[in-house]
Amino acid sequence: MAPAQTAVVLISGGLDSCVAAAVAATRNELAFLHASYGQRTSARELAAFERIADHYGVGQLMVADLGYLARIGGSSLVDETIPIPDHDEVDATLPSTYVPFRNANLLSAAVAWAEVIGAAQVYVGAHQVDSPYPDCDEAFFSAFNRVVEAGTGPDAHIAILTPLLNLDKSGIVRLGVELEAPLQLTWSCYRRQDEPCTRCHSCELRRLGFAGAGVDDPLL
Repeated sequence: MAPAQTAVVLISGGLDSCVAAAVAATRNELAFLHASYGQRTSARELAAFERIADHYGVGQLMVADLGYLARIGGSSLVDETIPIPDHDEVDATLPSTYVPFRNANLLSAAVAWAEVIGAAQVYVGAHQVDSPYPDCDEAFFSAFNRVVEAGTGPDAHIAILTPLLNLDKSGIVRLGVELEAPLQLTWSCYRRQDEPCTRCHSCELRRLGFAGAGVDDPLL
């Protein structure tokens, strides 16, 4: 049997990235990258990242400091003078929780690391079904894959993979349960680090996902 290839997985500590890691783990050796960019729940997300990494026994870990995204601002996730809206107050066009061009910055760090460690794939848990964010859309990832092919070394051939892209949150939960992903270790709340606020858009999507999948949320 040929040795498994290495895949970099972007792990926020949230539900989606955890399930993406479970998908990647079925066929790859794992390397986990977490980005700290000044988000309100950075400490809790980092703790979730570390616990998920321990669960999968990941030896190659990278915590990338993207704090300049907080200095750029423009998002309620990084600017505490901008209130995080409740889920029923979210602007469907572009909510204040959008961090400008965040995924491009995260993917750039992941691709750079992948090229250095010889990884052939970068997994990201983005999904476009429930997301109003433009950098979670299939067109964005298709375009970024072309950028990666054009901008990396001739022998790199790194592919960005989005296995959850066309799943809704219930589908993601069901897949996570099927793959025995450690959903109990994940954190989704935008506001709090001690317990879920249950009111932000991310908490509500998580609630709907578990309810739709007919599964109890281990955090509640």
